[in-house]
Amino acid sequence: MGKPTGFLEVTRETPKKRPVAERVEDFKEIDIDFTADKVKSQASRCMDCGVPFCHSGCPLGNIIPEFNDAVYDQNWAYAYEILSSTNNFPEFTGRICPAPCESACVLGINKPPVTIEYIEKSIIEYAFGNGLVKPNIPTKRTGKKVAVVGSGPAGMASAAQLNKAGHTVTVFERADRIGGLLRYGIPDFKLEKWVVQRRVEVMEQEGIIFKTNTNVGVDIKADDLLEDFDLVVLSGGSTIPRTLGIPGSNLKGIYPAMEFLSQQNKRVAGIEREVNHMGKPYPMGELYATDKNVVVIGGGDTGSDCVGTSNRHKAKSVTQVEVMPMPPKERASHTPWPNWPMMLRTSTSHEEGADRHWSIAVKEFIGDADGNLKGLKIADITMEVVDGKAHQVHTNEREIPVELALIAAGFLHPQREGILAQLEEKGLEFDDRGNVKAHNYQTAIDKVFAAGDMRRGQSLVVWAISEGREAARAADIYLMGESVLEAKNISSFAVA
Repeated sequence: MGKPTGFLEVTRETPKKRPVAERVEDFKEIDIDFTADKVKSQASRCMDCGVPFCHSGCPLGNIIPEFNDAVYDQNWAYAYEILSSTNNFPEFTGRICPAPCESACVLGINKPPVTIEYIEKSIIEYAFGNGLVKPNIPTKRTGKKVAVVGSGPAGMASAAQLNKAGHTVTVFERADRIGGLLRYGIPDFKLEKWVVQRRVEVMEQEGIIFKTNTNVGVDIKADDLLEDFDLVVLSGGSTIPRTLGIPGSNLKGIYPAMEFLSQQNKRVAGIEREVNHMGKPYPMGELYATDKNVVVIGGGDTGSDCVGTSNRHKAKSVTQVEVMPMPPKERASHTPWPNWPMMLRTSTSHEEGADRHWSIAVKEFIGDADGNLKGLKIADITMEVVDGKAHQVHTNEREIPVELALIAAGFLHPQREGILAQLEEKGLEFDDRGNVKAHNYQTAIDKVFAAGDMRRGQSLVVWAISEGREAARAADIYLMGESVLEAKNISSFAVA
């Protein structure tokens, strides 16, 4: 605890954002970073709370009070050592994590919580800027070969940990660049791609082999994968989008959100847009929101990303609709501290402009004579209790203009066709939601493990990193009988 009275003297501050009028003209990150002294001041707010519930909020079990203390002492090297012991990629979580650790911060009971996420980002950027991030090259190799299928945050984390344990790791990615949703899902204004590439280059120096444009299940069959490698980690994403199944869904102008977002990420990177993030051809050509009435269907992070991207395209209007009721503006009573709070969240994309609506039923897409989308029929949802049971009632049915509808209603499960179908013939099992079933990360096929969205369903990047780390440790024990890899901080029991 660097300063016992810090939480009494210093108020919470987060970085200012670039002005809206400026940032909607580009796809660069929007934070204006603090000076080191300002970060030190924010770290001083971490109090001697006795039981650091921030550990329980963080899926990685980050040792938060200790790295805050090191930052206050300006011992950045020690802060980096502490942070990197539990988190392989603080440069990702420090930018795009919703920070469940802050929701569990003890100070947050009656004051604004410590700015843990930004302090994390500050530590890793100092470390990169001052030569503290060095390739962690194993001194001895085990002779075991591991294939990691999928290069998102779970795959990258498991690859980093298994390589650290001395195994020879090859990561297979069907897209043309490494990163999964980090590369082709999250917009550049939240995570610029040089940040991802910087980490990939460090991992390559550590001896990890990356093979892009390789669709496992097509270019490499399951039989070959199992024969050529001692162990396989399945770490692909939950890529099958939820559809609405309402009349008019076949009209031109209705697309899954990820088709829109991945295409824009490629556009920013100057990459040819022949295939999407799943390695399949774009069926719709170039997607732009420019001069169109855009409706984003779904109120989560992906929907917010569509809002921000549409604003940068100079859409005529941006409307976001959500089937659920509007959350309370403050923490709901049924999600008390230290739980992740149910409450209204307004992203920087919303601040740039969006007409948001809750409790909306999407009933029908309306097209013109040429099959182009021109309108959306919606209605308000109210709840009525009949015979003791709640029923939806739709009122105020109306049509709103729309030429581009983006479906951001979540993802169902990983793609079954390809490698999963081939492994299913060999005994791979799936849970009721269609995810790969794995006990302690090990599937029904002994040498095949699973991690991330592939195993738990769509979730947060921080959970994917945690899953990758834990799967790597389980895999290492399977290969070697024991593991040199760190066990998860036992004080972490995150439920976000």
